[in-house]
Amino acid sequence: MRERLCLTLPSELLGQLNDLADRRKLSRSAVAEAAIASFLSPDAQDIREAAFTRRLDRLSRQTARLERDMRLTADTLALFIRHWLTVTPQLPPEENAAAQTRGLKRFDGFVQTLGLRLQQGNSFLSEIPDDIAAKPAAEGSVDDLR
Repeated sequence: MRERLCLTLPSELLGQLNDLADRRKLSRSAVAEAAIASFLSPDAQDIREAAFTRRLDRLSRQTARLERDMRLTADTLALFIRHWLTVTPQLPPEENAAAQTRGLKRFDGFVQTLGLRLQQGNSFLSEIPDDIAAKPAAEGSVDDLR
């Protein structure tokens, strides 16, 4: 069953309606009906909401990976510093200059190696499997550093 609806439109909008109906060889009622149905359809809103949800889910996963990588990086640095402070003896003042010279050379080598790894796209974090926490630690290996 169809019911009649009378409405008034601005003349410019009515002109656009007439042009579209003429181009598509449809009645003005058919064009208006399609426009109203499209406007009232929940599909467009659902599609937009689903797209936003997918994007937010992807961003959440990326953020979780970044947080995991930052924790791993901080834990690695802390473990190294603890180990280094434990095994490195205090130098006598007369040996400081020679040790600083050797340290600068070693640091330059470190920076060059790091630069090469970055250019090649290698990442220390990618070398560590995600399931490392699930594996039991070898006896004494971690505890020796604590």
